[in-house]
Amino acid sequence: MSGEGELSVLQHRFPQHIVALPSGEAVAIRQCGTGTPIVLLHGIGSGAASWLPCALALEPHTRVIAWDAPGYGDSTPLPQSTPLASDYAQRLGELLAALQIERCVLVGHSLGALMAAAFAHGTGRSSLARLVLLSPARGYGAPGREAERDATLAKRQGDLRTLGIAGMAARSPERMLTANANEAARDWLRWNTARLNPAGYTQAVQMLCADDIARYAPLALPAEVHCGDADIVTPPAACRAVAARFDAPFTLIASAGHACAIEQPEAVAALIVSAARAARDAMPT
Repeated sequence: MSGEGELSVLQHRFPQHIVALPSGEAVAIRQCGTGTPIVLLHGIGSGAASWLPCALALEPHTRVIAWDAPGYGDSTPLPQSTPLASDYAQRLGELLAALQIERCVLVGHSLGALMAAAFAHGTGRSSLARLVLLSPARGYGAPGREAERDATLAKRQGDLRTLGIAGMAARSPERMLTANANEAARDWLRWNTARLNPAGYTQAVQMLCADDIARYAPLALPAEVHCGDADIVTPPAACRAVAARFDAPFTLIASAGHACAIEQPEAVAALIVSAARAARDAMPT
């Protein structure tokens, strides 16, 4: 999904806008649709555009807003060299205030799920109707995980140094998608990974290694967790444990790897629409 036709669809149906924050920072977002705001947070090797297939399925039902996280795309990076998820969450709060979004459904994928949990646990809880975590990354910041943290940091920094962004993009379908994923999904994953900013990616790797999603549990709002049934990056057992930590229902997405919203966009969109409907039904009349 990276030919001229697909990029034209991205430009015209899910276009980018730059939101200037009062602090002077900028956040790049993509939007489509109208209705209940759905805010989408991408994972560590991706960006706002990666949500395109899912956003097109959501467009008839909701207003879709996907950000490029700080340090990604045209979004200003965070000032911290080793940020926590709460630092990304603070920038998200500034964005929602600038967009005058008072209440939304927040969807986080992988590292974006860690950011989403931090936002929901902090000052953002009053602006959220529901939280949806897709293949949530736990992070390596908990005591006792020092060896895993150091190995992950060395591996990701080594890949960036030896493969570069282009090499990482070429290899991304191996771990992110199932063997049965079609070429359109593979191409779209590669195209999005190839757009990473090395400095922003490095900053996000530091956050992954420094933080722990369990730090942001429990939550005072409804949450749900979903995971691809063939995910080898955040496997089902690990995602089920995150769901238990947040006292949230857990389901598997059939025939999906880690990049579930790219491989099974219709199924993921259906889950998000259901979450938005549940949020609306729970609102007082």
